[in-house]
Amino acid sequence: MSVHFDEKSGVVPCETPWGRWYQTMEEVFIEVNVPPGTSSKEIKCSLGSRQITLYVKGHEVIKGNLYASTIADEGTWTLEDKKLVRIVLMKSHREAGNCWTSLLEDKYSADPWVQDQMQKKLTLERFHRENPGFDFSGAEISGNYAGGGPDFSSLK
Repeated sequence: MSVHFDEKSGVVPCETPWGRWYQTMEEVFIEVNVPPGTSSKEIKCSLGSRQITLYVKGHEVIKGNLYASTIADEGTWTLEDKKLVRIVLMKSHREAGNCWTSLLEDKYSADPWVQDQMQKKLTLERFHRENPGFDFSGAEISGNYAGGGPDFSSLK
């Protein structure tokens, strides 16, 4: 069984006051640090196609409109070790050009350097998928990779 691209290449996280978020071509991952000993009964999480709300012990942690649309039925959250809430959102548009620059429309933006690194990673992930058998996990990329990089589909 082959190792998933992200496991070999790592992630490019955007740090936030409550934890961090990062993305792949298909998914957005949100990791929220909660007080040790938190139980699942103390967490209220609602995931919609364009909205997210997360309350921990009655306190609002995340609430707002997502940067882009997701598939609501495929969003999940878990409480890990009673100290971390992990939320996984499935992007509606799964392509390298769909690089979220922020988690919400108006909050938790990645700084320009992190945005650049995220786009590079998504472009390398796209190349990896288009070229099975080649390992792009440690590759460097330069040039035009904005919007998912160049389109080679017309080349034969």
